[in-house]
Amino acid sequence: MSRNENQESGISFFEKYLTVWVALCMMVGILIGKYLPAVPTFLGKLEVAQVSIPVAILIWVMIYPMMLKVDFKSVKHVGENPKGLFITWITNWFIKPFTMFGIAWLFFYVIFKKLIPPELAKDYLAGAVLLGAAPCTAMVFVWSHLTQGNPAYTVIQVATNDLIILVAFVPIVKFLLGIGDVFVPWDTLFLSVVLFVVVPLVGGMLTRGHMLKTKGLDYFENTFLPKFGNLTVIGLLLTLVIIFSFQGNVILSNPLHIGLIAVPLIIQTIFIFFIAYLAAKAFKLPHNIAAPAGMIGASNFFELAVAVAIALFGTTSPVALVTIVGVLVEVPIMLALVSFANRTAGWFTNK
Repeated sequence: MSRNENQESGISFFEKYLTVWVALCMMVGILIGKYLPAVPTFLGKLEVAQVSIPVAILIWVMIYPMMLKVDFKSVKHVGENPKGLFITWITNWFIKPFTMFGIAWLFFYVIFKKLIPPELAKDYLAGAVLLGAAPCTAMVFVWSHLTQGNPAYTVIQVATNDLIILVAFVPIVKFLLGIGDVFVPWDTLFLSVVLFVVVPLVGGMLTRGHMLKTKGLDYFENTFLPKFGNLTVIGLLLTLVIIFSFQGNVILSNPLHIGLIAVPLIIQTIFIFFIAYLAAKAFKLPHNIAAPAGMIGASNFFELAVAVAIALFGTTSPVALVTIVGVLVEVPIMLALVSFANRTAGWFTNK
C-alpha cells in the first residue's frame, strides 16, 4: 500500500472533513439561536450545578469511545522507547501549556489589542489555556497511522498521557488561569476532570477488559470498536450545534474574532510540533517514533477542553468559543503537518 493510500484508509470521511462539519454546525447553531431562540432557552434550563445536561451527555458520547482504544497494560512497556516518551512528556507538560499561554497573551493583549477588548481578551486567553493543557489522546492514533508511526509506541504514549492528565491538568490550568487573572475554584476543576476524564476512562477500561475477557482481542478490535464508528465525531458536532446556538449573538457581533482566535492557535500547533519533531531528530530517533511524538503535542484533547470550558464558564462564554475554534483549525493544520512529516522521513536514518 502506498503512503497516500495508507493516509486515505487511516482517517474516516467524518474526520477528514471535520473542519467543514464544524463550519456547518456553526452556521446551523447560529441560525437556531437567531431564528429559534426558544431552543437554546429551553436547553439552558437543563442544568445541574451549572453543567448543561445535554452537553454533558454528548461529551460522554464523544470521549467514551476514545477511551475504549487505550490499552493501559501497555504502560509496562514504557522502558522500550524511553527517549521518545521523555520528549513527549516534556513537550506536553513542561513546554506546551506555557507556550500556549505566552503566544495567546501576546496576540490577545498586544498584537490584537485594538481589536479585542480587555475583558474579552481575558476570556480568550482562558480558552487557549484549556486547549494548551489538554494534549491529544485518541486522535493521535489517526495521526500516527497516517505517518506510519510505531503502533506499540503510540499506544504507550497515549496511555501514559491519559494517566498524566489525571494529576497534571488541574494544577497547570489553575496556575496559568491565575496568572491570567481568571479565578476558578479548585473543586469545580477537579469535578470537571472526574466527570469528563475519570468517568469515561474507567468506563472504557471496564468495557475493554470485559470484552477482551469474554470475546477476545480480534472481536473487540474488528467487530466491537467499529460499532462506535463515527460516534465521537457525531457527538462533537451535535455539541457544537448546541454551543453555537448559545454563541450566535457573540459571533454575529464579532465575526472577525473567529479569525483572530485562530491565529495564535495555529502558530502554537506548528511550533509545538517542530519542538518535539526536531528534538526526536536530535536524539537520532527513528521516524516512526519522531512523527507521533510531534503529533501528540501539536494536537489537542479538544473534547476535554470544550467540556471543561463549558463546566467552568458556561455554554455562552467566549472561553468555550475559543476551544471550539481549536476544533475548527486543528484537522487541516494537523493534516498539513502529517504531509510534512511524510515528506521529511528522509531526515531520519531509520525510517
